[in-house]
Amino acid sequence: MLKKAMTMLEADKQMKKEERERTLAERVPCLEMSGMSTEELQNLCKELHKKIDMVDEVRYDIAAKVTINDREIQDLSQKVFELKGKMKRPNLRRVRVSADAMLGALLGAKVKESVDFKANLKTVKKEEEKKEEVTDWRKNVESMSGMEGRKKLFDAGQ
Repeated sequence: MLKKAMTMLEADKQMKKEERERTLAERVPCLEMSGMSTEELQNLCKELHKKIDMVDEVRYDIAAKVTINDREIQDLSQKVFELKGKMKRPNLRRVRVSADAMLGALLGAKVKESVDFKANLKTVKKEEEKKEEVTDWRKNVESMSGMEGRKKLFDAGQ
């Protein structure tokens, strides 16, 4: 299979080479300068220079058009890039909708009766905080006085 591809590639190259030679022979005939006088040679050189100048002018015009098109493409791509960057999402407004309206919008016309969400919630019992007993402060002062009282406070804090 590789050999067949190689032979096809070589045949393609050969055909392109022959086609190039044919087109060059048609467009540019061979110059026969033998037996020409100096004036004829000078005229031939002048004609060739004129043709070269015309081809250079055409080449210059095409190059100028290409540079203009390149600049235009660059400007347009820059505008596209800027437009992509400037696109901002608008701020969304907050809409208040009741639970029934929300269910109606989500489920359609299937839900006709209102649903009580509070009935489905679990009830949580709150634990009452332990209240410290109010005692006479004078009794407390005597027991807390001295080093032992400070030790009790230190132990109670930990």
